[in-house]
Amino acid sequence: MRRLRCQKQFFRFLMIVSVVVLIVLTLERTDKFKNLKPGDLFKPLIKKRVNGSKPSSPCDQWVTCPGEHLGFYIRSGAASAVPPKICVNNQLVLGAILNNAGPGINIVVLNGRTGQVITTDHFNMYSGDVNPLIKLLKNLDQGSAVLVASFDDPSTKLTEEARRLFTDLGSSLVKTLAFRDNWIFVGGKGTVGKSDFEKHIKNDNNVNKYHRWPELIEMHGCLPKYL
Repeated sequence: MRRLRCQKQFFRFLMIVSVVVLIVLTLERTDKFKNLKPGDLFKPLIKKRVNGSKPSSPCDQWVTCPGEHLGFYIRSGAASAVPPKICVNNQLVLGAILNNAGPGINIVVLNGRTGQVITTDHFNMYSGDVNPLIKLLKNLDQGSAVLVASFDDPSTKLTEEARRLFTDLGSSLVKTLAFRDNWIFVGGKGTVGKSDFEKHIKNDNNVNKYHRWPELIEMHGCLPKYL
């Protein structure tokens, strides 16, 4: 019985080896697979398993944009518990995972021509200092794209000068931004007129989803590159 069992295991091993050798020989004779790298053999299996679905990403929305556009996804914070999230071309550039989001106004500055991230930062507008925010907005290069998401309170320390600087970037809602409102915005240095990418929800205890905070807001779209 033991001998018979060993023979069966040996024949099973030979079959596996034969199949592997056959696959390798087939691939070597096929031009399509000449440039395969270690691990590439598993990629077709992964694609079948996904069955056409979007690749996994920490970004909730997978955005496909035409040429000369930058894809983006923005989600404001939720109450004082869940930080905001900003994605560019389906890559997370600001959020809790990256540990670069915080209470107040969260900002991502991009090179408007290439989509390269120039800086990410957050400014506490309840107990912080507005001057670093003003300095950042004043020193933006022409053609820079600016993506903004609020978290907790974006307005207590927001001065008229800071509001004007956001207005110059294309915001039409920052003028009325108040305590614990939710706000997301995409604008740019050199923008003419108001931005099409802006949302605002007022803090109203009669309708707030999170008791003393309004519901979070999100937006995704395609931003034309600065040419």
